[in-house]
Formats: sequence, structure tokens, C-alpha cells
Amino acid sequence: MNNTNINILVVEDDAFMQAILNEFLGSIYQIETKSNGMEALAFLQNGNIPDLIIADLNTPEINGLELIEQLKISDFFNSIPVIILSGDESSEKRIKCLNAGADDYIVKPFNPSELDARIKVVLRRVGQLQLEA
Repeated sequence: MNNTNINILVVEDDAFMQAILNEFLGSIYQIETKSNGMEALAFLQNGNIPDLIIADLNTPEINGLELIEQLKISDFFNSIPVIILSGDESSEKRIKCLNAGADDYIVKPFNPSELDARIKVVLRRVGQLQLEA
């Protein structure tokens, strides 16, 4: 199923991971990629409102957790769902991100098909996607 009307903002500083995400998700969704949370916030403040944000936990300048915190205090951006990607498997980090407002937390390396399934779960939950027949 092609959801090219769904816009996803990917916040990832690793060029290899950017390429993987763009290659896999770009065939399903409209993807915009930023290298850190600062660039992502500037993109949002320019009036670009994605349906979902996928953010690496450890990006320079503003990391994934700080990005969530910035989004959640904003009247304009607080309803954008966020999925965190991280190489850190610790429960403490997962709990911190989920409590801050992340909708999901996925540990790297991950199966791209599982990421897509989790994207669809989040989008269905926020009413952006209908269940496939």
C-alpha cells in the first residue's frame, strides 16, 4: 500500500541510517530528512507540519528527547506523533522518552518492515490512516 500523502519528518544524523530510512520509507511515504533537532524545529517553524516524526535519540544540538520536550510544549506541534529510534536498549531511556511524549521507541538495528508496521499503528491511533481491508 502506498501512503504518499503521508508526510514523515526523519531526524537522523547518521548518513547510512538516513539512506536506509529514505530508501525504505521513501517508497511508501513522503519523507523529509533533517540532521538534528534544531534543523527539525526550524523546518516545523517554517510551517511544515508532518503527519509523524521519526527521530534518532542521539542527534547533535537538540537530541530526540529534547525535541520531544520542545514539541510537547508547543500549541502547534504537540499533537505530532513521534517515534524514537535509538541504539540504546536501556529501559531507563525508553521510559524517559515514552513519559516525555514519544509514541513508540524502536531499538536499532531494526527490521524496516517492523518500523513501517509501527508507523501504521501510530498513524491509525491518531486517525491519519485507515485500517487496510
